[in-house]
Amino acid sequence: MPLSNQGVRVIDPVLSSVAQGYTSPDFVGNVLFPRVPVGASGGQIIEFGRDAFRLYQSKRSPGGKTARIQFGYLGKPFALLQDAFDVPLPREHIRDASRVPGLDLAKRAVNVGMRAAALSLEVDQATLATTAGNYGAGNKVTLAGATKWSTTTGTPMTDIDTGREAIRQACGAYPNVLVLSALAFNACKNNPSITARFQYNGAAGTDASQITPAMLAGLFNVKRVVIGAGVYWSDANVSADIWGNNAVLAYVPEADLSAETPSFGYTYTMDGHPLVEEPYWDPEAKSWVYGTTYERAPVLSGISAGYLIQNPS
Repeated sequence: MPLSNQGVRVIDPVLSSVAQGYTSPDFVGNVLFPRVPVGASGGQIIEFGRDAFRLYQSKRSPGGKTARIQFGYLGKPFALLQDAFDVPLPREHIRDASRVPGLDLAKRAVNVGMRAAALSLEVDQATLATTAGNYGAGNKVTLAGATKWSTTTGTPMTDIDTGREAIRQACGAYPNVLVLSALAFNACKNNPSITARFQYNGAAGTDASQITPAMLAGLFNVKRVVIGAGVYWSDANVSADIWGNNAVLAYVPEADLSAETPSFGYTYTMDGHPLVEEPYWDPEAKSWVYGTTYERAPVLSGISAGYLIQNPS
């Protein structure tokens, strides 16, 4: 019997563009792990050490050898993980929505799937970035007792400066991003040494609630400070902070994003993902079903370009 492609799911290019443009203000993992495309579901991570920032002897005399530069090397293997969700859209909802002008249920169904996929990715990224075992001894610190930022004797500025110098000494570049968990952000902005910095400059007065991530970015000499405020619920209906009680400093390129550019991390993403399959009719559920697939893997490509501060609160 001849094979037929009839009935096989195909990609919906319009809805795939919706999925690829999906962002959530609650998720910040892509700040540390920007997305770069890869053409295979597995391979080896292009990792970076000091060679990526080494000063080479490039002067050449006539007939002399040309300096050879190798940026990055093949490190640990990676395998893309695939998140796949089917979101049913009952015909009753379609019927009711027809009474509301401009209500695009297809896009909403895609966004439901992408929200679930983005949450899964955020948890993977946060786990990778906040696992102390991934860092060298000089690129992490655990605060306790009087050193916590939530105490009056805590010193966020000193701790951040220590992290900045650790990264600079390890890879030759200052960090440009800082991810604060919600607990770390609250402890930082309420610390007396931080509020005192803004007390008389007219920017925030003495009210710590007015100290913003942008203000902290200027104070800490990084381009960007973001707050990892995302929460997830387990099957037992127990909530957990995705970013826990941590702060992560890192160097991540602002442009020329590719697997060959030195960076703290990347999210290797299958070329063309996330994608949305052509919707199909499920007669038993009397629903149109929208399938969303996201094949990706966050990786640490330059761990010397990161610094972890644990338990600041």
